[in-house]
Amino acid sequence: MKQKLTIVSVINDLVTDQRVDRACRAIIKKGYQVTLVGRTLPKSLPMNDRPYSTHRMKLLFSRGPFFYLEYQIRLFLFLLFRKSDLLWANDLDTLLPNLLISKLKGNEIIYDSHELFCEVPELLSNPKKRNIWKKLERWIFPKLNKVITVNQSIANIYGHEYQKDVKVIRNIPLKRKIEAKSTKEELGLPTDKKIIILQGAGINMDRGSEEAVEAMQWVDNAILLIVGSGDVIEQLKQMRVDLGLEEKVIITGKVPYEKLAQYTQIADLGLSFDKDTNLNYRFSLPNKLFDYIHADVPVLVSNLVEIVRIVNEYQIGDMIESHDPKHIASKIQKSFSNKKRYFSWTKNLKKAQKELSWEIEEQKILDLIGD
Repeated sequence: MKQKLTIVSVINDLVTDQRVDRACRAIIKKGYQVTLVGRTLPKSLPMNDRPYSTHRMKLLFSRGPFFYLEYQIRLFLFLLFRKSDLLWANDLDTLLPNLLISKLKGNEIIYDSHELFCEVPELLSNPKKRNIWKKLERWIFPKLNKVITVNQSIANIYGHEYQKDVKVIRNIPLKRKIEAKSTKEELGLPTDKKIIILQGAGINMDRGSEEAVEAMQWVDNAILLIVGSGDVIEQLKQMRVDLGLEEKVIITGKVPYEKLAQYTQIADLGLSFDKDTNLNYRFSLPNKLFDYIHADVPVLVSNLVEIVRIVNEYQIGDMIESHDPKHIASKIQKSFSNKKRYFSWTKNLKKAQKELSWEIEEQKILDLIGD
């Protein structure tokens, strides 16, 4: 029997998107041949070996309306001249070309919405842009039969607005056994300090990273390790200098996932400080929370619905009541000083790891894809 073909579309450079990687691997288990298509950036890291094909488009524009227009056209042409049985669109910025091709060719389409796309700060600050994307979403969404998203709060919002049954597949990492764990010394980190980690591919405005850096003025015997990329990274580097925190704040920039895992597994506390500035952040359930859990790292988080639900259910950390840097510093110090409570968190992480597994989430993908 001829093997069925799937094309999975994203707008990023493929390297660090672990949710999409896990989805591709799940689709393969269903017997499909998978091609993942995205774009390449000037500073894109090389692709590691994967069990599926990848294609990265080099675009003339990197931002603004011409970038989005160019990407839509290029993705449409790519999909038009490639055979496929299933189209898997990630987020609203890949959805239009996929929908048009599905109508032209009769392909099945699955839409994976990683967030409330029209509620991100970049669009809320630009009503004209937001209006364009919202009109596109309102036109396309009713035409979709299979939609998934990252948590129940977002599924409820989409379900209510568009009268759709939106399935939930959470961003839970694969259980990966690190064969040769690096030590703090091998990673260039002090061996006599606690390691506080803030990681992610979206270290942007309203994510609490600025306050985390400022808080380190009042934190003793620890360093803040920021691993990832985002809009405020350069600002954080300047803050580190201005506040004289060069020895207490380390910023690595974006690293391959395997390197990120090495950093995470040596951490003593994981931070997630998204602010309740918009619906998208209010109901966020970031990948890094699960990365911390599966790396045996207790957490300190902001008081957001989906995150606190997990932290409270499993008792694996604490939450901040405000983003005041002195308050954050106090919470960090208390996390380490109360050794009995900290030990309880590390013990509870084992239960959380068993129940928050990708195997459970992956089965939902397998059930969603038709035979």
